[in-house]
Amino acid sequence: MRLPRYSTRLLILGTGKLAKELAEVLVSERPHAYKVVGFLDRDRARIGESLVNPGIIGAYDQLFETVERLRINTIAVCMEDRRGEMPVETLLDFKTLGIHVVDGHALYEQETGRMSIDLVKPSALIFSPGFRRRALLMGLKRSIDCLASLLGLIVLAPLFALVAILIKFDSPGRVFYKQIRIGRMGLPFTLWKFRSMEHGAEENGVQWAALDDPRITRVGRWLRRWRIDELPQLLNVIKGEMSLVGPRPERPPFVNDLRGRIPYYDLRHTVRPGITGWAQIKFRYAASMEDAHVKLQYDLYYMKHLSVEMDCKILLQTIRVVLRGEGAR
Repeated sequence: MRLPRYSTRLLILGTGKLAKELAEVLVSERPHAYKVVGFLDRDRARIGESLVNPGIIGAYDQLFETVERLRINTIAVCMEDRRGEMPVETLLDFKTLGIHVVDGHALYEQETGRMSIDLVKPSALIFSPGFRRRALLMGLKRSIDCLASLLGLIVLAPLFALVAILIKFDSPGRVFYKQIRIGRMGLPFTLWKFRSMEHGAEENGVQWAALDDPRITRVGRWLRRWRIDELPQLLNVIKGEMSLVGPRPERPPFVNDLRGRIPYYDLRHTVRPGITGWAQIKFRYAASMEDAHVKLQYDLYYMKHLSVEMDCKILLQTIRVVLRGEGAR
């Protein structure tokens, strides 16, 4: 079924940013599942213009003949302004004939595991399915967090003692490192970690962690590689400040900067932050504004589809990520 002859022949209605990003994802990451036939634009003068291979092959008013001629299976609607321009009747006819008509945002979300936030309107999020916070679900999630964290602290007590000894022998300073982070509802809390950097590493101010950061100690490099430095956050989970799974909490200076530059950034503060999360297993370590922008897309996807099953999937995938030492800095 992965042979090209069985791939879905996809036509993209629109030529804006969402249309291009969707095409790039499908062409580069899902070539066996989708054959992107081309784009339709409102302006016939643009026919033949190259966007993502292939380019613009027709106009909106040529939708019917284009679908018939090129044997299209799926139409992805990525029009930036649908009022008065979307060929509603033609799309409805195709829908009743069995051709799959999908919203571009929904298809992008389905194929990437993240939500496109640059062009989505607040009304689309308000009426979007998902983002449910049932009391039973949140109560079960909290119960699992507490039981698992308590058990983890008991089982890992010998490891904690060994790590403390290694840190003290490796460099001067405290064993634990406390840091203010922003949690649920935008409230600050004190996050606990094993110290992995030299004492006074941020005397010159707060900064993103860099690849092969010279501030990291010898023991700290191993603690970060295997994520052992994050284990004291089980205390934060028991205190109710964090969850095992959720968006990673950021520091106040970064939050103040990011919320002004990235749309919908504060939505990630509507759930408890996590020790691990969907963004952590799907994307690299965030070390820039661009990385934070992409990670928010993963965080919103998690919040939309939040469930105990998804949390279990993330925890299992986290084990794989940790064993491979992926994304550590």
